[in-house]
Amino acid sequence: MNDRAGRRRARRLAIGTAVVLALAGMNGPWVYRFSTEKYHDYKINRPEYKAENGKWEVVNFPEEYRQNTIHAALLHTGKVLLVAGSGNNADNFDAKKFDTRIWDPVKGTIKKIPTPADLFCTGHTQLANGNLLIAGGTKRYEKLKGDVTKAGGLMVVHNENPDKPITLPAGTKFTGKENGKTFVSKDPVVVERATKIFDKATGAFLRNEPGLGRIYVEAQKKGAKYETGTQDNYRVQGLSGADSRNTYGIAEKLALDKKDFQGIRDAFEFDPVAEKYIKVDPMNEARWYPTLTTMSDGKILSLSGLDEIGQLVPGKNEVYDPKTKKWTYTTHTRQFPTYPAISLMQNGEMFYSGANAGYGPDNVGRDPGIWNVATNKFTKLKGLSDPNMLETAGTVLLPPAQDEKYMVIGGGGVGESKLSSKKTRLIDLLAADPKFTDGPSLEKGTRYPQYSILPDDTVMISGGSEDYRGRGASNILQAHMYDATTGKLRRVADPLVGRNYHSGSILLPDGRIMFFGSDSLYADKADTKPGKFEQRIEIYTPPYLYHDAQPSLSGGPQTIARGASGTFKSAQASTIKTARLIRPSASTHVTDVDQRSIALELKKTKDTLTVTVPKNRNLVESGWYMLFVTDGQGTPSKAQWVKVP
Repeated sequence: MNDRAGRRRARRLAIGTAVVLALAGMNGPWVYRFSTEKYHDYKINRPEYKAENGKWEVVNFPEEYRQNTIHAALLHTGKVLLVAGSGNNADNFDAKKFDTRIWDPVKGTIKKIPTPADLFCTGHTQLANGNLLIAGGTKRYEKLKGDVTKAGGLMVVHNENPDKPITLPAGTKFTGKENGKTFVSKDPVVVERATKIFDKATGAFLRNEPGLGRIYVEAQKKGAKYETGTQDNYRVQGLSGADSRNTYGIAEKLALDKKDFQGIRDAFEFDPVAEKYIKVDPMNEARWYPTLTTMSDGKILSLSGLDEIGQLVPGKNEVYDPKTKKWTYTTHTRQFPTYPAISLMQNGEMFYSGANAGYGPDNVGRDPGIWNVATNKFTKLKGLSDPNMLETAGTVLLPPAQDEKYMVIGGGGVGESKLSSKKTRLIDLLAADPKFTDGPSLEKGTRYPQYSILPDDTVMISGGSEDYRGRGASNILQAHMYDATTGKLRRVADPLVGRNYHSGSILLPDGRIMFFGSDSLYADKADTKPGKFEQRIEIYTPPYLYHDAQPSLSGGPQTIARGASGTFKSAQASTIKTARLIRPSASTHVTDVDQRSIALELKKTKDTLTVTVPKNRNLVESGWYMLFVTDGQGTPSKAQWVKVP
């Protein structure tokens, strides 16, 4: 190159550099952001990065198939049930527009399913026959103070007749003896007969203990002048003779205060093969925000929830028998906040972590402990360093389930508190004196974490928000992997979508994880712009799927009894290190008590794997499981579905 050409090239470079610098001066943030985003995309798509941190992708459903997913469950067909009900949308509720979808993550298809009731904020759990039991939901949306036009509240109806119950229809009028104000019932109520009380020593009759019924009532007319401020006795209009003397109401304050959601009694089994809801016997109690979980005898325990008048169910828990499809009350009562995190232990008792998802007094049923349902004995567990920060916390039985170690993740203060915890807490229930200890901390205080057990004995923890329902734009775009073997927690790739309230995650049979939902109160840091429900589904591919090819797993029995063995084919049998049965998730409101990963005894030949299922029925509950085998690099096979009868 001659000097003149060299000078021309230098001049062009100088001019070009000046132009870039000028643009940077005028649009510096844009240029910086563009280059940063380009570099970020390049970085997260490098094979080395994905092998260390995994990768996130958003699933784009056609608009007509998108919904406000509140609940999700993996079915033994490999498809995912996505339930919205009315989707936290009062207009949908008023129009009786209730949604359910089935998504096939392999074929990518999605199908609308007729939904028989508002299953918004229902409870659900996997049954032994492969159906999903769903119970409870929404009877009425909450009304905030200022939106309530008629004074109302709880009326407790008393029946002093020991010979018979009495039924009062919807529309029954109650008139206060002191205040003279009339209120009208919204639903029918059955008030049981009175109980005769006798002296234990002499057998002499002492008194009648009235039967009680609880009903929601509203003033006949709108306005503050119909509010009441104190307790009063109420005459039941329309009764005569002995009924009018024996039946009366008592109500405390009936006001224009905020009215909470109300629950329903309806219960259904969802059949994954027929892909439809099957109505079963309704619960005895209406429940909104209940937890359903399996007990030692295979029956399903239904706990807590807001009832048909919007009050916390007063400890009246009940049990569903899958054989008779009927509900019966438990012998004893015990009250918990809504969506309590309760699961079956290997000794047949129930572990309650103290975590929950929302409603209930701050001094009732919040202590973690071990509960014997039959005797109602409750042994409190100690050691929590932040016992008042368990609302909206997640609870997971760490893998393998035989170790009976639990982790409680994040959480926050009761109600709409701004407080959030960055802690994880660990407890070993097989220890002689089980106590909570602090585990590794998250970087940020985290309410509403999503969490899933993976086949390589790690737990994926993602999302959540630092404030109640993401207030102040506080969603956390971070994900972590907890290694249950080493006890270490490490950051992995950041999610693309923020998720808080009404979100969850599900392990898929191919080893990936799907994330759904999120329901922020506001969409901006100033908390002025209403939030919009997050309808996008996101898939996370863990690092182990960017290592070796997945080991093959095929053949073998579809049913393996407890204590029995099954033999499967695998071309990579010699490299396999572990075998796990993972129970499919049913997730909502940071509650997923169905998750558990059970270690199986493993024997190998050149091209076969023989696995043996443990004998303990409390460890291995009856039902369908995903069978994964994992090689020495931590890469799992795709799951084979196995039923444990």
